[in-house]
Order: sequence, then C-alpha cells, then structure tokens
Amino acid sequence: MGHASNQASHAPVAERPHGTSFLPGPAPPAWRRLPHRYAPAQGRPPAEEMRVLLRCCCGHLPVGGGAGQRSNPRWRALARLSASPGWEDGQGARVREKPPWRVLFFGNDQFARETLRALHAARENKEEELIEKLEVVTVPSPSPKGLPVKQYAVQSQLPVYEWPDVGSGEYDVGVVASFGRLLSEAFILKFPYGILNVHPSCLPRWRGPAPIIHTILHGDTIAGVTIMQIKPRRFDVGPILKQETVPVPPKSTSKELEAVLSRLGANMLISVLKNLPESLNNGRQQPAEGVTHAPKISAATSCIKWEEQTSEQIFRLYRAVGNIIPLQTLWMDNTIKLLDLVEVDNSVLSDSKLTGQAVIPGSVIYHKQSQILLVCCKDDWIGVRSVMLKKTLTATDFYNGYLHPWYQKNSQAQPSQSRFQTLRLPPKKKQKKKIVAMQ
Repeated sequence: MGHASNQASHAPVAERPHGTSFLPGPAPPAWRRLPHRYAPAQGRPPAEEMRVLLRCCCGHLPVGGGAGQRSNPRWRALARLSASPGWEDGQGARVREKPPWRVLFFGNDQFARETLRALHAARENKEEELIEKLEVVTVPSPSPKGLPVKQYAVQSQLPVYEWPDVGSGEYDVGVVASFGRLLSEAFILKFPYGILNVHPSCLPRWRGPAPIIHTILHGDTIAGVTIMQIKPRRFDVGPILKQETVPVPPKSTSKELEAVLSRLGANMLISVLKNLPESLNNGRQQPAEGVTHAPKISAATSCIKWEEQTSEQIFRLYRAVGNIIPLQTLWMDNTIKLLDLVEVDNSVLSDSKLTGQAVIPGSVIYHKQSQILLVCCKDDWIGVRSVMLKKTLTATDFYNGYLHPWYQKNSQAQPSQSRFQTLRLPPKKKQKKKIVAMQ
C-alpha cells in the first residue's frame, strides 16, 4: 500500500552575487555563504541546517522533487552535498553515502512478507553488505500469532514493533509495503533517505489500498510494481524510482497475481537499495494522466447484481475477491454464499431444459449431468458447484434439500420464480479503521 504530497510551494531564490555559485566546486559551498547561525563549526552542516539551506535555495522539496515538477540541478547538487561522507544529522549520527543501510520496514500482509524476506536475506548476505540493520513495524492483530509480517519477523528473530510504536533506533531509510497507515512529514524527515514504498501497480493507475484486487476486477491485461518515495498526507503520489510491468495470466486470481508481484517487488526494491542515492536523484514524477483509484473492498463488493453484471464481470469479481469474501446473493430471503464458480460448457447451454423455458437474471436450474447449479445473469449463465446456506452444500445437496422440495410444493412454477436475487446490504455506520481487504 503509498503516501502522498500536495503541490509544493517554492520560496523565491535570492539573486546571487556575480561570480558566485550555489553548486559545489571551486567556489565556496553554498552553505558557507549563509549567515553565521547556519554555518556549523565542523565544516559540514548538520541535518537541520542543511534542510534550512535546501529550502532557502530551492524551495520546500525532497530529494526526488515535488508534486508536479522535477528537481533542478542546483537542488540535486545540494542534496548530494548533504549526503557527503562524514555529514552528521541533528543527533550527531553519521549519514551514509553508500551501503550497508539501516532499514526500518513497515508492513502487514503476505505481499509485504515477501519484501521483508528479501530484506532479511540481504542482511544475512555478509558478502554483499547491503543491509546492516533491519527492524520491523506492523499493525496489531486480533490473532495471537499476528499478521504474516509479524510471524516472519518473530521466526527470523528480527526486532518487531506494533504501530504506533516504531522503536527509537537510528535508520538510513524506511521501506513500506502494504502498511495502510499515513506517515507524517515529521516522521518521514527522520530518515536521511526518506521512506520507499513497494506498490503493486503501475502508478498512477490503481492508487490506494487494493490495487491487485482492482487489477483483476477490471480485467487489466498488464500489471506491475512501482518503487516510489512516500510523501505525507496522501497515498501513492510520490516520485517513481523504478517501475516494471508483467502480463496478467488469463483467469488469474488476485492471490495468484499477488504471489507474482510480491516476488517482482522484492527484487526491484533490492535493486533500488543497491544504488539508493542515484535512484533518488533520478526519480520521476507520476504523470497527471491515467490516474485511477483502488479503494479497499467491503462486504457489499461481494454481492452479485444479477440484472446488471455479465458472466465475465461475475467471474472477475469471483477471481478478485472470492478468496477473501465469498460472493453473496439471496434465495427465498436467506443469504447464500456461492463458494465455487465454474464456466459453463456449450454442451450444457444447448440443453433443452435451458433453451425451452422462460428465464430471467437470477433464475436457478440444477443440471444433473454436470452436477452444478446454473444461474442466469445479464447475458449468459454461470455454474456453481457449492454454496453455503447454514452449512456448506454441494450443488446436488442444495437441489435435494431446497430446490427440489420447493418445486414439489410449487409444481406449476417456472424457473423465474425460483431465483437468486441481489443482496443489498444496509449501509453501516463508519467504524474505526476497519479494513476488510487491503494490499
């Protein structure tokens, strides 16, 4: 899951005297020409004074630029100066110019677990020396075992904190994957290289907490991962450091696509960390065109609208959310969950039982030869192998226990009278931070 920035406001740059330069080189460094209160005695400015310099000279911009515009060469040069070997931050800690990095990781779910696994493997690889320190922040869970990230951190004996506790250590860079919490500007500024986000979409498409679900739900043929810089106040609008795409396999579920993208994202992150200062300097702003949003899903998302949705849309919904929330509908005023959906063969569709009767969207017919329930939707039929009505039932069980007795009582009834109807859940009051599904 990312964070965001608003359009940055830039202070005007003062006219410089003829013959002077803001860039490092033969001319004195820019920070030496500041008033005495900004010039430290040790020869290199500490973090707070460097931030003042950067804002005075170039406006309020992070290393990767601000929303809507690229950083200029003057900003980049000063940013490189701030990361020079030996530069100390406000607490006297040295800011590193190259690996090994000290990393604080934020994440929760299975997608984030793969990113953490890659970071941990890099830390254990003593030859490459990419990660020196790795600690973990995750959100509290009702389960005693915790979420996948916490489980992995505990198994790997990594220090782990539960949000909002983030520990008190010193770090070079933060990494976020599927965390779902906005981070404040003051907190982001504590990391000399900022905080990176591993986001499973080709930003700016599918900003938000459920990009993989919406990729499947909308039938996208291309998916991807973006490594970006986090900005405060909004999700997923920061500069792009690295982006790669992959084709979406036909009939892929969100769980299957998540496995592909989690491995891709983990490898991309390691690549960025190997050349972190260069990656930050080469970051590009997200385009203004092509922005779409991927809000978290709720129970209402799983309610099939038989009159409105085509068979293709229903199958996409099933592949997108079926492993998280079973699809739901109504039968005789009872909520029924559809557990196993299948496509219907043409040979079944040519059955005279289907072609010879008047049906409407939602009509349910049991097909004995294939042992599935056939349900009519807007344009076609879908098959259902099992349902849950009080307990899990096969299609045959549902027919024997419910459909057949109903037809016996209503011998003259048509299939249109025994049908599934759209379940319309009543709106619920806003609950505190309750997330049904998030990536």
